[in-house]
Amino acid sequence: MSSNPVAETVASLIPRAKAELTELVAFKSVADFDQFPRSESEGAANWVAEALHAEGFQEVALLDTPDGTQSVYGFLPGPEGAKTVLLYAHYDVQPPLDEAAWLTPPFELTERDGRWYGRGAADCKGGFVMHLLALRALKANGGLPVNVKVIVEGSEEQGTGGLERYAEQHPELLTADAIVIGDSGNFRVGLPTATSALRGMTLVRVQVDTLEGNLHSGQFGGAAPDALGALIRVLDSLRAADGSTTVDGLTSEARWEGLQYEEAQFRQDAKVLDGVELIGSGTIADRIWARPAVTVLGIDCPPVVGATPSVQAGARALISLRVPPGVDAVEATKLLQAHLEAHTPWGARVRTEQIGQGQAFRADTSSPAYAAMAEAMSVAYDGAEMQYAGQGGSIPLCNTLASLYPRAEILLIGLSEPEAQIHAVNESVSPEELERLAVAEALFLRNYAAG
Repeated sequence: MSSNPVAETVASLIPRAKAELTELVAFKSVADFDQFPRSESEGAANWVAEALHAEGFQEVALLDTPDGTQSVYGFLPGPEGAKTVLLYAHYDVQPPLDEAAWLTPPFELTERDGRWYGRGAADCKGGFVMHLLALRALKANGGLPVNVKVIVEGSEEQGTGGLERYAEQHPELLTADAIVIGDSGNFRVGLPTATSALRGMTLVRVQVDTLEGNLHSGQFGGAAPDALGALIRVLDSLRAADGSTTVDGLTSEARWEGLQYEEAQFRQDAKVLDGVELIGSGTIADRIWARPAVTVLGIDCPPVVGATPSVQAGARALISLRVPPGVDAVEATKLLQAHLEAHTPWGARVRTEQIGQGQAFRADTSSPAYAAMAEAMSVAYDGAEMQYAGQGGSIPLCNTLASLYPRAEILLIGLSEPEAQIHAVNESVSPEELERLAVAEALFLRNYAAG
């Protein structure tokens, strides 16, 4: 990294950042209180609030949002008349999944092969630490050039919309000239990237029932309608033979214009087994950034171990549908529910329930904030030009903010590059990326203030 005072300050703060991230990762802050204690999320929220207090933030508050979780807000004033920038991250995390598959405990930050491993290290507790590093570097090198608001969400991974609804009820709270969402990532380690598009999402639970109770498969099998079999048939209807998503009424032919994703690199990043084909059609970028994608997240049915020879009376599944920019998530939800009901065979009773939803997002990359970020990224990454990429994941708050504050410029950066393996076992963060992106964010705030 090119030598400059901001970069030197950030480099000196990395040991402190590691210690702080270790403390924050230790909270099992999964916002699913049927599986994880609410106290873990509350502990993480309090940690974030205390960190903001320690940095001199005013108006630090724990916001009780309508979904029963807490978001953390703080305001740090800059010079009189300065622009205001909102910095976003979230402290809630995905469940660790199979803890036995982690090489080190998921809630203990562990350094290995030059990376820091732990749930939330990249997504998105590391994003909050990135914001702290940037602010500290500016305060040590001439002071803060803008007013800063920070909002750290407590239920982003659950998609339950608590912060979105809170923001709609208190629209004055998060007003800003620019918004930096620290929850995406570079296309590759060392390649500075701004995310210009996000797919939205909807979560739908489907229940299929055929009998009053389970039946002996020898006595009744062959004529008695099997609810699990019916569910499998309806789930199969959501894909074409090549694996493309096929929801009745939902188009799936959009193209991605911009940075492309080489198939061989994608196979490596996704760790696809040798001989296994990729699904869908079009370029990889088309498939993961510009088109809808359905995923069966889970099925409730008897496990193999302990299963009995029975015809199943009921079965259910949780389905995720990623929705590309240009498609309304509300309409996509209706289409998915109608498809499930229309394709359930044998007259089986079917019920669908939408349990989470977020709109897609497309950024205006021609805005002054993007020019300021491109210049900052170039310095932080030794002259490399900032690229624009999509992201298949969803950040529901983005569209809420865009609707509430249509004049605000929204940028998406972060630590979730492919090697981070967010949402999977052995999630990790690159400390070099943390350092460079903190420098980039600090320089962006300085550039944006001067623009």
